[in-house]
Amino acid sequence: MKKIISLIPLMIVSIILLSNGCSTKEPDVKQIINKSIKTHGGELFTSSKISFDFRDKHYSVKRYNGAFEFIREFEDTSGNIIKDILNNSSFIRYLNGKKVSLTEERTNAYSNSVNSVIYFALLPYGLNDKAVQKKLIGQVNINDKNYYKIRVTFSQVGGGEDFEDVFLYWINKDTFTLDYFTYLYHINDGGTRFREAVNSRNINGIMFSDYINYGTEGLGYNIEDYDKDFEKGNIKKISEINLKNITVEKL
Repeated sequence: MKKIISLIPLMIVSIILLSNGCSTKEPDVKQIINKSIKTHGGELFTSSKISFDFRDKHYSVKRYNGAFEFIREFEDTSGNIIKDILNNSSFIRYLNGKKVSLTEERTNAYSNSVNSVIYFALLPYGLNDKAVQKKLIGQVNINDKNYYKIRVTFSQVGGGEDFEDVFLYWINKDTFTLDYFTYLYHINDGGTRFREAVNSRNINGIMFSDYINYGTEGLGYNIEDYDKDFEKGNIKKISEINLKNITVEKL
């Protein structure tokens, strides 16, 4: 009887240790991203026509059953009307309603430009693409709020011309909103940018944000330090990223 009683405290300690071990288990990064995408709009990203204006250009986005169509329309400095159409199979540019013949270099440049604007405008949607490689690298505090800190890189296959770029995303642990992100890019001698989400608003079920854009030039800065330097006020504001005239039409 004494032996049985003496085992009880040991059993209790074991249970407590096991419980603590379970509670400190790192969350799954895929689940974090999935919850964030759901918070920002979820299935509506693939069942809606989304339109917005950015820097004097009009963009529209349609996705359905794996197919996509991105359109950019604007007037150039000579008064010509430009219409770019990017889809799963091609990129086409129209000048005043007539199809333009483009070199491969120009086609890639224009395609990347259209895709880049839409990618950033609709974050965090896109972080589950096949080429995305994501890893939870920490949990941090910024301005008294707790965040998952996630590193994203891209595989060379399907990662586009900028597959070597590196991104970090800070997702709020309580709301699962994407409040900050940063990236290191290599084009034009390289550099880094840090963006703070502001003016977040829900439009017909999808959350959109504007951003304050901070950054440094060159590749010497460690983007993992941006959260600390942002809190200290040690980074320089470069510009503002504002989306205007946003519409969401459910398909």
